[in-house]
Amino acid sequence: MEEANRGCTPEETIEALMRSHSTAILRTCYVMLRDAHLAEDAMQETYVKAYKALSSFRGDSRTETWLMRIAINTCKDMLRGRWFRFVDRRKALEDLPEASVPFEANDDTLIKEVMALPSKYRAAILMTYYWNLPATEAAEALGIAPSTLYVYVSRARKMLKTRLEGWYDEA
Repeated sequence: MEEANRGCTPEETIEALMRSHSTAILRTCYVMLRDAHLAEDAMQETYVKAYKALSSFRGDSRTETWLMRIAINTCKDMLRGRWFRFVDRRKALEDLPEASVPFEANDDTLIKEVMALPSKYRAAILMTYYWNLPATEAAEALGIAPSTLYVYVSRARKMLKTRLEGWYDEA
């Protein structure tokens, strides 16, 4: 854990993690699950799992990466559940949880196209561009090799370029 959390109780450490990462974890869970309420459940489950595993965290990676990996695994577990096979999870962009920083966009074409990508490509784009994680940490959070991450990001960018052709100025 960070130096600031040394000497803190596990409860205080989890509270600090929740304060600093809840918005990003919630948004990540939403992108993975495409449902605001399920994303909230996944975020809560992420922090429960983090609390239980806090004593076994060795510090081999950054706390953000460790927490993101727990969140992604929680979302994957939820997606593997039997209930998801029978539910239409498509949601409108308006259901996306609010950003912690005001964001004004007149055109939501890009985010709609990113959300329409297959989940492995969507997650790679999220880790690389939204979380701005280095490739090794993004790959670790996704449970894939860095070379696989590069392939996923490259393929996602090609898909987006094709889908967004004419939408942006190619200068």
